[in-house]
Amino acid sequence: MNVFYEEAGTFKIGAILADNNTSLQIEALHGKRSKIKAASVLFRFEAPPLAEFMQHVQKLTDELDPDFLWECCVQETEFTSTDLATDYFGHAPNAVEAAATLFLLQNAPMYFYKKGHGRYKAAPPEALKAALASQERKRILAEQQAHYVAQLSQFVLPSEYEPLKQNLLYQPDKSTIEWKALEIVCTEKKLSVVKLLEKCGAIPSSHDYHFNQFVWEYFPTGIGFSDPEIQQALTTSFSDLPEANVNAFSIDDASTTEIDDAFSITRLPFGSFRIGIHIAAPALGIVPDSVLDKIAATRLSTVYLPGRKITMLPETVIDRFSLAENTLCSTLSLYLNVSDDFTVTATESRIEQVRIAANLRHNILEQHFNETALSQGTFDHTFRDELYLLWKFASKLENQRGKANDSNNDKIDYSFDINNDHVKIIERRRGSPIDKVVSELMIYANTEWGKQLTDAGITGIFRSQANGKVKMSTSPAPHQGLGVSQYAWSSSPVRRYVDLVNQRQIVAMIRQEPPPYSRENHALLIAIRDFETAYGIYGEFQRAMERYWCLRWLLQERIQIISAQVIKENFVKLDHIPLVIRVPSLPELTPGTYVQLKISEIDLFDRTLHAEFLQKQD
Repeated sequence: MNVFYEEAGTFKIGAILADNNTSLQIEALHGKRSKIKAASVLFRFEAPPLAEFMQHVQKLTDELDPDFLWECCVQETEFTSTDLATDYFGHAPNAVEAAATLFLLQNAPMYFYKKGHGRYKAAPPEALKAALASQERKRILAEQQAHYVAQLSQFVLPSEYEPLKQNLLYQPDKSTIEWKALEIVCTEKKLSVVKLLEKCGAIPSSHDYHFNQFVWEYFPTGIGFSDPEIQQALTTSFSDLPEANVNAFSIDDASTTEIDDAFSITRLPFGSFRIGIHIAAPALGIVPDSVLDKIAATRLSTVYLPGRKITMLPETVIDRFSLAENTLCSTLSLYLNVSDDFTVTATESRIEQVRIAANLRHNILEQHFNETALSQGTFDHTFRDELYLLWKFASKLENQRGKANDSNNDKIDYSFDINNDHVKIIERRRGSPIDKVVSELMIYANTEWGKQLTDAGITGIFRSQANGKVKMSTSPAPHQGLGVSQYAWSSSPVRRYVDLVNQRQIVAMIRQEPPPYSRENHALLIAIRDFETAYGIYGEFQRAMERYWCLRWLLQERIQIISAQVIKENFVKLDHIPLVIRVPSLPELTPGTYVQLKISEIDLFDRTLHAEFLQKQD
């Protein structure tokens, strides 16, 4: 005698070895013996033989139509499998018919709900209709997914992927069939999603991939400006401000559009002179909590990267406040009366209009104003006398700060010139006359205005440094790295929100008005927190894109062998570009040692390369 029974939701068969009324000892087809409860048995049978039973059952099950069986059922009433089989076959079912009916009931849960041991209930019509519709959708989706897999496997991008490319790259919904198809093919091809999509032509530019990834994450609404209320700031008139009787000029990189500082020299009696440090004054037109202020407080800083930038303020607003040549600009000016030995004898802050005579650019100015020209005692330039005086003054300021022999002055800075995807990496030694003039006058202005705010009892946002750690707070403290007693960023208000906030405080101080931010105001603390977070993210992105363009340069110049200097352990810096890499094969060498490396496997998407040690250089 054989039994058909249910165990853990699965139908099984076996031959009875012993019947103990409440339990049975049985033997399965493969010879395994086990003990089952008598209550688990659905029915007993003699024929067909155990070895042929499931074959007959499967054949009959395949012939049964769940739709027809469902229609045979009495709706809203429970029934047994035997009852259904009797109604369907027109007679008491034999073992094969009973088993086939049970298999169909179990394998069609959309049609039949299980209610107990051998008992079922027909699904309500609406529920069945919904379930069948869902099943059809799944079938269609499965077919569509298979179609995607076939196309992607041939490195063809399905047309349906075009509008989804950025989502798939930067914020994928992993429950979609588009993503699942990608995963399947990536596993088969042993490729990352990015590499697969690149092979399919979905990423025409590795640069744009990195840039768009950054924008997608940190500028979810885009990098453009469209709010019409922005125009309100452009209608502000500053004609009532006094006009300074100076001839000012700025010094900036060739690509700079946010020109926020300029300088002037006015001769005074007895060999003394007055230096004017003129800072663009957007604080005069951008009031706290205005549309523009909220934009600036959200972006917090201009984002710089080789070849492009994302400005903190709209271009129209930048044009309104930037110190462009041949224009009369509103400025916050700091005047320094300087004696013939370059000692500051008096300072004065003013809110005024200043005419900008010229925007001098590094690449042209450095041809005239450089160390060689200064050592010879003469150079030819329209602003020769002004530049020479500013350089002498800056040199004294540097010496007063104790930074004249600072090792940082010997470091190399790099600039990137991108033109039609061709990159030039330009080396410039830090501490050149141009750098010294601009940096020393900015340090002086930020230090002096920080001191004036402190003396006036007006809070601001200060930067300090102790034990090599820089922090920002509303309390003045020494900046050891710069060698000053206090330091408040206020010289770049067009491109840094902290400077804009500090400029508002300075303007209020000069006008003897209540400052916009009191010491108890949480807005300053929020600005500090948000700025430090954003500034760190922007800086990291800039470094990552500089690394990208260094790799592009290596490919562009077809560099395979290059010199490098050991920094520490197996980290080296490549010659002529600001790229630090790890060289696993580098032997133990003293920092500063020069080595020769072989470069290969440059990956612009991962921003990586492989470097192999060749030899030590003398």
